[in-house]
Amino acid sequence: MKISENEAKNFLDIAGRVRQLFEEKGLNASSAAKALGYSVPSKLYSILQGVAAPNYSTLTDMLDKWPDLSAEWLLMGRGPMLRGTPTAGPAAKPAAGQPLAGSTGVERVLVVTVDPNGNENTSLVPVVAQAGYARQHNEAVYLQQLGHYRIPGFEQGTYRAFEVSGDSMEPTLNHRDVVIGSAVERWDLLTPGAIYVVCTVQSVLLKRIYQRITDFGGLLELHADNYSVKPYTLPVEAITELWEVRGYLSSYIPSTPDMTVERLWEIVGQLGLDKGEVRRHLADSSNDATPLTP
Repeated sequence: MKISENEAKNFLDIAGRVRQLFEEKGLNASSAAKALGYSVPSKLYSILQGVAAPNYSTLTDMLDKWPDLSAEWLLMGRGPMLRGTPTAGPAAKPAAGQPLAGSTGVERVLVVTVDPNGNENTSLVPVVAQAGYARQHNEAVYLQQLGHYRIPGFEQGTYRAFEVSGDSMEPTLNHRDVVIGSAVERWDLLTPGAIYVVCTVQSVLLKRIYQRITDFGGLLELHADNYSVKPYTLPVEAITELWEVRGYLSSYIPSTPDMTVERLWEIVGQLGLDKGEVRRHLADSSNDATPLTP
């Protein structure tokens, strides 16, 4: 169901007030879910990350749980958050560090850690921590528990490192390699054909993306470099973070060059074919085939 621009803005405003409420109560998504009697916190994670708007049932649950919470403030942003407190004028503006509406189509928070000098760290998300990262990537307490590094060549900017699991990106990236990604703020300006770490509330994926994201209610097709792994689609609204891969660390050392390849080039030369023309033909064939389902 499509909603108007004003309705979408109102939903985002309500989600922002839910964040303020949880901060006032000293809650995160997990503890708030327990307080509200939810078996899983995924619904609240989606609200806090701007992926989904709170529905009527969730809002009434909050009003029932906290009787001092003002329904007028929660729904319309009027008056104080809590009943019985003095009115301080219009609804408070988002606190420092709160997200602003951007070109991702929704409001999002990016939490980082810094060293004693105030420089941003590169946090490493190993395979064993990726399920937790998918749910808690915007919680400072969780990020503090990860390993933090200063990687040569990646000192300036916001980067995050992710350990590769599986063979879906072979031969480009191997199992246990570590990719280093930069945060993508403008999803509509991502680099087609680049490799991205795609985070949802359920998983962390490493895939190649061939189209820019312009429809935030649509689907995004994700591709593997391993031709035995078929592409699949993911709802854009399910994505919480995108990191463009800028480099990687690997313990994999390639073996000596394949002598068969050298022999093939010998034959190309003996046949009198132009090596440059052959290379261009191979490159064109590869580019034409890459986006297709194997």
